[in-house]
Amino acid sequence: MAPAVPLAVLALVALVAPGLGVAPGCDYPAQRWCSSRDVSVACQVESRCPSLPRPTAAPVELSLYYESLCPACREFLVLKLFSTWLLLPKEMLNINLVPYGNAQERNVSGKLDFQCQHGPEECLGNMIEACLMHEAKNFSTYFPVIFCLESGSSVTKNLEACLQIYAPELDSGRIAACVQGDTGVALMHHNAQLTEALDPPHQYVPWITVNGKHTDKLQSQAEASLLGLVCHLYQGEKPEACGGSQAPKIPSGCRR
Repeated sequence: MAPAVPLAVLALVALVAPGLGVAPGCDYPAQRWCSSRDVSVACQVESRCPSLPRPTAAPVELSLYYESLCPACREFLVLKLFSTWLLLPKEMLNINLVPYGNAQERNVSGKLDFQCQHGPEECLGNMIEACLMHEAKNFSTYFPVIFCLESGSSVTKNLEACLQIYAPELDSGRIAACVQGDTGVALMHHNAQLTEALDPPHQYVPWITVNGKHTDKLQSQAEASLLGLVCHLYQGEKPEACGGSQAPKIPSGCRR
């Protein structure tokens, strides 16, 4: 006895190939039409195969140029960026962190020296976070640690405690060696170059670029509702976290 053909397949036959015909270019039996995306396309039934995974869309690319002790930077990273990252699937949002901000780089007797807006402690905080990223490499490993540092009482003194909570597998000694050695200086020089290359040049921090662009409008949207902005820009299937979110309205005035 021949196996029964599912009702859904019979419905497809009736809709796509009335009169016992088949879709042009379809060399597959009806029971295989929804077996893969390629087959469904060949048989012109792609829209009628709801079980097929949808093509993945490119993630929204967000870069945050910041400095470790800037109050507005800390507020955006802790309250907006981290929470948005937690709510969204990893394939939807790529984040790049550049700790440098309004620092100044100088060459003093052949050695690079950095001066930061909030003093030497901020330069140390910037370098700790840069070295943390360098040693951890994996964003999902180091971002919770940076969140811990930026939300705590001291960016420069809480590294050990934050590592114990969020990334106990990381070696604090390696991070300290990076901070105290040439690698830390090289990382800060790289961040200085990235920051100086911004177009348009940054005027304040936090400075946010979205998909490689910075505008007053994007900055205002990101600060008002980052989740809404990312959900609005993402071209793929929206997760449940985007259900009630919308791109925020633009304020009448834009901060410069």
